[in-house]
Amino acid sequence: NPGMLGRSTAFRSHIADPDSREARDMVAKGLRPFILRRTKKQVAAELPDRLEETIYCDMEDEQRRLYDELRIHYRESLLGLVQEQGLARSKMHVLEALLRLRQAACHPALLKRGDEQELYAKLDFLIPHLQELISEGHKALVFSQFTSMLSIVREHLDKQGITYEYLDGKTRDRKARVEHFQEDKDCQVFLISLKAGGLGLNLTSADYVFLLDPWWNPAVEAQAIDRAHRVGQTRTVFAYRLICRDTVEEKIAELQKKKRSLADAILAGDDSGSVLQDLSVEDLELLLS
Repeated sequence: NPGMLGRSTAFRSHIADPDSREARDMVAKGLRPFILRRTKKQVAAELPDRLEETIYCDMEDEQRRLYDELRIHYRESLLGLVQEQGLARSKMHVLEALLRLRQAACHPALLKRGDEQELYAKLDFLIPHLQELISEGHKALVFSQFTSMLSIVREHLDKQGITYEYLDGKTRDRKARVEHFQEDKDCQVFLISLKAGGLGLNLTSADYVFLLDPWWNPAVEAQAIDRAHRVGQTRTVFAYRLICRDTVEEKIAELQKKKRSLADAILAGDDSGSVLQDLSVEDLELLLS
C-alpha cells in the first residue's frame, strides 16, 4: 500500500545513509506489524536436518582456455560499451555476456565448443557421485537452468544404464513423472529444470540434491532444495551447489550473499550487511574479473 511506511522524503530526512543499521532498523520496525515471519524450523520442527555445501570444481585446460577467451573478450568489449552508453542501455549485451560465461562454466558443449561425451569439471564430480549414491540406495534430484545441460547429463546416465525421470517447462505429465520417481525404487535420479520444477513438487523420496549452476536469486535455489526437504521427509537432506572456481559463478555467489544478508536484515531488523539492488558497473567489473 503506497504511503504505508510514510513518505520517502521523511525517511531520507531522518536517515543519512540508507545502508546503515539505523536505516534497516527503521524499515524493519515499519514492516513488523504487517509481516509475520515464520521459518520452516518453527512450523515444521519434526523435519530432519538439511545440510548444504558448495563444491568448487576446477576446470581442465581446454575448458579454462575457452572460458578465459570469452571473459577477456566480453570484458574488453562490454566495459567500453557501458562507459559510452551507460549500463541501462547496454543491459542486453551484458545479459548475453553473462549467459555465455555461465554456459562455458557448465560445459563447453552448451556453446557448441566441446564434446558432449566429455565430463568436464562439473560432470566429473556429479556422475561418479550419482553412481555411488545409487549403489547405496539413495535417490537424487539434479537441477539446472539449462535444459541443454540436463540433456548432456541424460546421455551420461543412459550410458551408465541409470533409470531416471526428467521434467522441464515442456513436460505435460508432471504428476505421472513425480509419482514414478516417488514410488519406483529403481528410479533413483530426477533431472529437473530449475525454473519448471523449483516450486510445487513433492519429491521426498530423494535425500540428495545437486544444483549444477547458481541462480541470481538464492530463494529460487532454496525452493529447489525444498522439493526434498519438506513435510514427509524422514532422512537428512544433503544439498550440493556446484560452482566452477575462478569464474562468473563464484562472483554470482558473492552477490547472492549480499542480497540474502540484506533481506534477512530487513525482515529480522538486525545488521547483517548490505545489498546491491540492481547490477552496477562495479558489479559488472566483478563478474568479468
